Amino acid sequence: MKIKAAVLVSSFAVLLFVVAGSLGFGGVHASSKDGSYRQMQVYSEVLSRVQSEYVEDPNIPKVTDGALHGLVESLDANSSYLTPEAYKAYKAHKSEARGEIGATISKRFGYAAVVSVLPGSPAEKAGIEATDIFESIEGRSTRDMSLPEIRSALSGAPGSNVNVSVVRARRAEPQKMTITRNLITIPPVTDRMLEDGIGYVKVDALTKGKAQEIAGKIKTLEKSGAKKLVLDLRNTSEGEESEGVATANLFLNHGTITYLQGQKFPREAFNADPAKAVTSLPVALLVNKGTAGAAEIVAAAILENARGDVVGEKTFGEGSVPKIFDLRDGGALILSVAKYYSPSGKAIQETAVTPNVLVADETDTVISEDEEREPAPESEAKPKSTQDDQLHKAIEVLKSRSS
Repeated sequence: MKIKAAVLVSSFAVLLFVVAGSLGFGGVHASSKDGSYRQMQVYSEVLSRVQSEYVEDPNIPKVTDGALHGLVESLDANSSYLTPEAYKAYKAHKSEARGEIGATISKRFGYAAVVSVLPGSPAEKAGIEATDIFESIEGRSTRDMSLPEIRSALSGAPGSNVNVSVVRARRAEPQKMTITRNLITIPPVTDRMLEDGIGYVKVDALTKGKAQEIAGKIKTLEKSGAKKLVLDLRNTSEGEESEGVATANLFLNHGTITYLQGQKFPREAFNADPAKAVTSLPVALLVNKGTAGAAEIVAAAILENARGDVVGEKTFGEGSVPKIFDLRDGGALILSVAKYYSPSGKAIQETAVTPNVLVADETDTVISEDEEREPAPESEAKPKSTQDDQLHKAIEVLKSRSS
């Protein structure tokens, strides 16, 4: 038993050395200044205790997978360890056209978190809301799943169902819900005229081509007499960072939009091209907790270049470049190798974007357990507010700004 434990401890220590090297620590050795060697000793001691003292003979391969999963996921939500089986499934998923649920998923508190839901998507039709937590998918806890595994589990053949257990603030117990997957269509950019010559543009995703679509809407509104603009990026979390840069450039004729940088990734700055700016009208951006990724690049650029006001709630915080590292056993590491930064040098993934005009979303008001269980009679029920306080505030801010 002691020999077996010693072999397992030694093997695990070697494995951790390999992982540490893959994470870019530049090699781990006894004189390492970052204390990595000491940590290897701690890991070895812990595994030895688990092997010799745990209530029953542990499943060491499962323990090792769990340790690697926790190690990598502690870096950030987008970094993952995939076992050979999980990596094989991940590659198969990437090569297939599949039905989706139409919701952006990340991880929060160790579980799958819904960042935002696309209008008209299967998730919206099933009643899924932004900030929901998927406690489990098909009975499997999302705490034990990497982000790629979670996204793969939620996708499947169009028309097929996926069962999830949903936790949300307004309910005391998890709720079982079924979502019917389908092919997803990104809604078009919409526009309309508001009061006092204020044009309004709503964007649900910043996928390829959306910056050009937004530019067309801005030009149309200006021809219709718009003197000021509202760009609504609330619940805009799907899209490509390059499209966020292009969208910000529509409003900026100079200055830094964002930059990329990592430990082994040289700084790459994205500066505004004067030729690509399409408007100089005063602008207010609407953001909330469902604003993520490319949309956050737009918000940070507009705010920190003093080009306009950002109104609403603090954004989600998403913005990194992933890279896949194949492992010898057939598994893989997915690591964030660079992050997007705001013009002033704040990592968007860590700090998100805080509006200069904070306005809470009224739909986030928590309902008590009693209200959820026993709704008030119809005669006593309070009418649901239809006023958009965040949009109203953006209009108010714009009215106070000179054209």
